[in-house]
Amino acid sequence: MTASFGARLRVAMDELGPLCAGIDPHPALLAHWGLGQTVQGLETFSMTCVEAFAGTVAVVKPQSAFFESFGSAGVAVLERTLAGLRESGTLSLLDVKRGDIGSTMAAYAHAYLSPESPLRADAITVSPFLGFGSLRPALDLARETGRGLFVLALTSNPDGAQVQHATRDGRSVAGSIVDGVTRQNAMHDAAGVNVLGSVGMVVGATVGEAVQKLGLDLAAANAPLLAPGVGAQGATAGDLRRVFGAALNNVVASSSREILGAGPDGASLRAAARHTAQQLNAILST
Repeated sequence: MTASFGARLRVAMDELGPLCAGIDPHPALLAHWGLGQTVQGLETFSMTCVEAFAGTVAVVKPQSAFFESFGSAGVAVLERTLAGLRESGTLSLLDVKRGDIGSTMAAYAHAYLSPESPLRADAITVSPFLGFGSLRPALDLARETGRGLFVLALTSNPDGAQVQHATRDGRSVAGSIVDGVTRQNAMHDAAGVNVLGSVGMVVGATVGEAVQKLGLDLAAANAPLLAPGVGAQGATAGDLRRVFGAALNNVVASSSREILGAGPDGASLRAAARHTAQQLNAILST
């Protein structure tokens, strides 16, 4: 790859709007589309999404769990989904939230970031809660291959605060994650590689005043900020401005089931994605 993930993401966001559209083959959505809980239903759902979202949104996020639940046949569909996005020139963000140590983390990194892997994506989600340093194999391989990571930092689930707001030596866990991402992106920026850092963070759009209360400087991280909670989960334009502040321009808003509900017609799905992207662009550019 000639450009870093961060640089490619910025171009895609500028051209298509700051939307990350999910491919979540949830059982209820398969039923809504009139599809069975089968591998064929999974494939029909996923390929319809690929066709509808390709060239329409900045990045597409398949949720690995819904494919894995079908076993090896489901993982094969995930491979074909990722291949379809690659062939269309659309950025993929595989939501796997992997986090481990040593050789096991290196194996996860190889599975999703290596150019030889059939499961390779442009970026993946990772969990840093075994320590930010545990992500080193993924950080290094992502940099070498021009790919990206989105590190869980401040999630909006109620139990997340038990860990993320906890403090050690006066710094919250979330704060230490932001610090790690900031350092990682600064190293690359110093080399003149990235317009936008390739190590992003997952920060819920509905976390309220947590960013301010924990003293997090999201703008300084120069990180793409994946923001779940837009749409069905109720985040408003005001919420986005309050949470992200000066980093608003780096937000990639994640929206899945509210867009997927427009299926199974591919044209309707594409129109829903395009409409959401336009709405987000208006919110996040002001």
